[in-house]
Amino acid sequence: MPLNARRLAVAILMLSVAAPLHAASTSCSASMSDLSFGAVDPDGGAVSTSTTINYSCTYSCSGLLDCLVGGLSAAYVSMCFNIESGASGGGNCNPRRLLSGSNAMQFQIYKDAGYANSWGSDSGCGGTNVQVDINFALFGNNTSQPGSLTVYSRVPAGQTALVPGAYSNAFSGSATKLSYQSTTALLGLGTYPGCGTASKGTFPFTATASVAKQCTVSATDIDFGAQGPLMSDALATSTITAKCTNTTPYQIGLDDGSNASSGTRRMKRSSAGNYVSYELYRDSGRTLRWGETLNVDRVGATGSATNQSFTVYGRVPAQTTPPAGSYADTVKVTVTY
Repeated sequence: MPLNARRLAVAILMLSVAAPLHAASTSCSASMSDLSFGAVDPDGGAVSTSTTINYSCTYSCSGLLDCLVGGLSAAYVSMCFNIESGASGGGNCNPRRLLSGSNAMQFQIYKDAGYANSWGSDSGCGGTNVQVDINFALFGNNTSQPGSLTVYSRVPAGQTALVPGAYSNAFSGSATKLSYQSTTALLGLGTYPGCGTASKGTFPFTATASVAKQCTVSATDIDFGAQGPLMSDALATSTITAKCTNTTPYQIGLDDGSNASSGTRRMKRSSAGNYVSYELYRDSGRTLRWGETLNVDRVGATGSATNQSFTVYGRVPAQTTPPAGSYADTVKVTVTY
């Protein structure tokens, strides 16, 4: 080979090595809306909610050669969305938790509307993460592909001992992690690379719920039975049952009934204007009248999320016996909390 030809071949070889192969690059980001359960009834059913993760990946290039090569290449992107236990989670992911002070409410985040598969992370917290694969076709450089994922969440039923308050857990900082990797392949002959474990972004959000104070109350009737001449006391009892949210202070009051006169409770004969006086008490000795004035003559307790029973002690004192008949009164029970 002539010397000049040999030198030309070396020059061409050196040029091909010195000129690097340019390619487009891919970047991704994501954001998530807050999870809000609203009011949770400790005695009610499960409370469910959902929100959305919005994401976008951009396949970009700059420079003539970079864009030329990128246009002839397809990009394959794998994205993984990781959720940990959150700032108030204490490392607990199965189930996760919301806090109100030191009081905890259990909840979980799911991948599916059937609430069967919990959403976790590549650290193993709460299950596996969620992966999304995106493909940029040939000549897809300098374009973006947005998308969204639905995030499902539920507070399970059966947490009857929940304490009233505002509950929350902030998933910020390392509590969320977006991992992704991309590869490019000339003429589209490539595969998805997997997400990797490097953190390349976050999608912070806050989960919230609330529990309100509440009480329910019921009472049995007081039946003094059939009486002859009212020459001695007639005694009977009734039971009031209250159920209030855990740690909720409350007071039970009894009004004077429908037929009271000058602060004296009375039963009335339905067919005429005849009355039998009676009284209701808080104690078995029947010395403490049960009324409806707060902090004075009511009965107070603190809710335990279970039924709590209170005895009403009734007495019909000796009095002038009215005409024979059926006598009755209606007393209103009030719970203040």
